[in-house]
Amino acid sequence: MRVLDLTDDLARQGARLLVGLGADVLRVDADEHLGEAERLHWHAGKKLVRTSGDEDLDALARDADVVLESGPVAKLRGLRADGTSRWPHAVHVIVTPFGLTGPHRDWVGGDLVLASAGGMTWLGGQPDGQPKPPPREQACQVAGAHGAIAALLGVLARDRVGTGQLIDVSAQEAVAATLETGAISWIHAGRFPVRTGGVYDHVAHRIFATADGHVAGGYSGSERMWTDLLAWLSEEGEAGELLDERFADPVVRWAERPRVDAVVSRFVAKRTAREVAEQGRERALPWAEVTTPADLVRNPQLRDRRFFVSVDGTEDAGFPWNAPGLPRPVVLSPLAEGTWTGAARGRSATDGRRPLDGVRVLDLTWVLAGPYATKVLAEHGADVIKVESRHRHDPTRFSPSMRLRPDAGPDDSGYFLNYNRGKRSVALNLRTPQGQEVLRDLAARCDVVVENFSPGVLDRWGLDYESLRALNPRVVLVSMSGVGHTGPWRRAVTFADTLAAMSGLSSETRDPGLPPQGLVFGLGDVVAANAAVLGALDLLVRGHGGHVDLSQLEAMAATMGPAVLEHGHDDPRTAAHPNRSRHAVPHGVYPAAGDDRWVAVTALDEAQWAALRDLADLPGDGDLARRRAAEDEIDAALAAWTRAQDAEELVARLQHAGVAAALVATGRDLVDGDEHLAERGFYQPLDHPIAGTVLHEGVVARLTATPGVLTSPAPLLGEHTEEVLRELLGLEDDRLAALRAAGVTE
Repeated sequence: MRVLDLTDDLARQGARLLVGLGADVLRVDADEHLGEAERLHWHAGKKLVRTSGDEDLDALARDADVVLESGPVAKLRGLRADGTSRWPHAVHVIVTPFGLTGPHRDWVGGDLVLASAGGMTWLGGQPDGQPKPPPREQACQVAGAHGAIAALLGVLARDRVGTGQLIDVSAQEAVAATLETGAISWIHAGRFPVRTGGVYDHVAHRIFATADGHVAGGYSGSERMWTDLLAWLSEEGEAGELLDERFADPVVRWAERPRVDAVVSRFVAKRTAREVAEQGRERALPWAEVTTPADLVRNPQLRDRRFFVSVDGTEDAGFPWNAPGLPRPVVLSPLAEGTWTGAARGRSATDGRRPLDGVRVLDLTWVLAGPYATKVLAEHGADVIKVESRHRHDPTRFSPSMRLRPDAGPDDSGYFLNYNRGKRSVALNLRTPQGQEVLRDLAARCDVVVENFSPGVLDRWGLDYESLRALNPRVVLVSMSGVGHTGPWRRAVTFADTLAAMSGLSSETRDPGLPPQGLVFGLGDVVAANAAVLGALDLLVRGHGGHVDLSQLEAMAATMGPAVLEHGHDDPRTAAHPNRSRHAVPHGVYPAAGDDRWVAVTALDEAQWAALRDLADLPGDGDLARRRAAEDEIDAALAAWTRAQDAEELVARLQHAGVAAALVATGRDLVDGDEHLAERGFYQPLDHPIAGTVLHEGVVARLTATPGVLTSPAPLLGEHTEEVLRELLGLEDDRLAALRAAGVTE
């Protein structure tokens, strides 16, 4: 697959992910303003071509399968004045800050502004301090991942309809679709999460101090997470009042979480971080040491799975999985002049309105990462059959803290509704031999199987990849275990917080001089979900089956940017100014009028600085180095100027002047107050038989010719059991009745 890379920081991660698939990527900009480590990380494995004008660019685009472009609308090279692509034969993916349509289409912004506009920034930081986004430009990396997904969807669509198309990806929407409960809590409960300094709002997970560092962990999820932790505490004689039988009730544990956390904190504080993590892994409990990016290269699991890539003799973070187009161990060359070597993909035309129409997916996942991945597949046409059961409780259906909706039950849990729309539900008790037999029959009739069981579970059911391939030679199996199906840690149980801890991300959430805070939403789950989608689409594009052995840890570590290559650098952040950047001054979050209202403001170049300086009458002048010397004075003056102004009105003024700025949006702001998201129809209503009409987070990759849609609300548990078993397996009434009587279909 030939890819023309016209990205800036908004979608560099997308181009890098396509390199990881083995795509032939040609770049026209050497990004000479980047440091050496950044250039190596973002552009290794690509070829550089020099262009002298639009004619040269058009000639390159004519030979490309995919053109991946990003930047502000005003600077796009491939967009015509009428909003169409200059290269209609190609799959032309454009990632912009706010999308190609809507009242904010011309607004500008980098990672801080987009994380703020999309709701990420609001969720981070100390309760009494500034909000702050996740480290390592996660807003841009999420946007880039959606750009890569859009590219593969476009290629699949072109194989169906015979032509390319323009695909619109809004970085704001990519971020807004990544918040876990950040916005849907407002939709379902009329409340939104607030900054807690790293304590999760909907699950009992957080970062705990140990004798020599920190660990991430907790006791939510399946009931075993609690009972086995309690057994561990009891064995050590440190369970205390938690042995009282009233704590066996998850509702009581949640209501009295501070008391439970206090006991766990005392237990953890007496032990080293490594000891807690190792014991947790041995007990299959979700605990992990908070490690630094520098520690990644010593991680035995990553080393065993050959995660790291070699670039010019130096180790760098690798890619989310071992892709067939670029098998491990991976050796990449630095960006150097060259041209495409292989031919462009052939083109054909078949029936189908969406890229995945006619693709059947067996969804064996639960909680967030897996359901998020399969919902993306459903949006673009896949028939997703979700296998679940009352005998294996998905916490997003059955855990009171995750239902979000007041008085909700398993069938109208707000969390479940958002991430399982567009799917069919089949109830199967997989603890029974008959249930496993039916599952094997279903798998034989599906194109893609997505699962996040612990390694070895599918093997015991006769559904490992080799067994599946015997049933269906073209099957794509996507396994989404925490750390992969091989390696010394393969039995580890992980949650989003433990993945962030192991990947090095959590360590970078610390403000200077303070402990790490961690994240309070499932960023690691969504990053892994996007990687799973890419893995499945890659094999579908190739037209053959295969096993995507996805390690969610590797997916998360692959978003650490050039952290592995860097050997320390000046950090301009302070505890009072946690949002400062090496690349811009000013770069921060500033107070606005009202209770806990904030605006993100950055000067991304000299023109933006001049406009902001004149508008706010700021002190200081000159280039970035001179502004850095006066940063305290500039920040103080800017905060004094913003403090009394209405946040939305101020942001509009700044953007009108060409300055990158955004409201630090809450879930309520996104759902009810953002005119741009409303005009683009990002939050879409679906009618649910119990919950009624409910808004859902929408489709991120907007294909103009074969658009994705939200077709139906999330299913009731087992709603489609008989329908699917009749349709796919041809079961008659007597067989269905026998399965019901045996407790198999419940």
